[in-house]
Amino acid sequence: MRKQQFVALLYGWIITLGLLLLTSIILAFLLQFTAMDETTLSWITLAVGLISLFIGGIVAGVKGKEKGWVIGAATGAGFTLFTFLVQYLGYQQGFSLEQSLHHAGFILAALLGGAIGVNVIKSES
Repeated sequence: MRKQQFVALLYGWIITLGLLLLTSIILAFLLQFTAMDETTLSWITLAVGLISLFIGGIVAGVKGKEKGWVIGAATGAGFTLFTFLVQYLGYQQGFSLEQSLHHAGFILAALLGGAIGVNVIKSES
């Protein structure tokens, strides 16, 4: 992988994790100070994850300038690997079927974001 693509991948991961951290803090406050229940929270966290990975894929695609779908897929796959390692090594649990489907959606969202990010930068040139 070229240096430019690796840097783009790092930008995508940093943006994704930053967005997830920020929205996690906001959701924690909403859960504490409102009447939000856990069912609503699970749907919101799924949507936030998809949007965050989509935006991370866009950023990676813009920074990478080519092969956006590969960089986007790598961004999503890296996030999934990180999540799996934390869960497996920290809690001794693998992914459930539901989590596997969610992470497949995350990878697809990042892939789509990467493809769009590359095309946004090409249309401006």
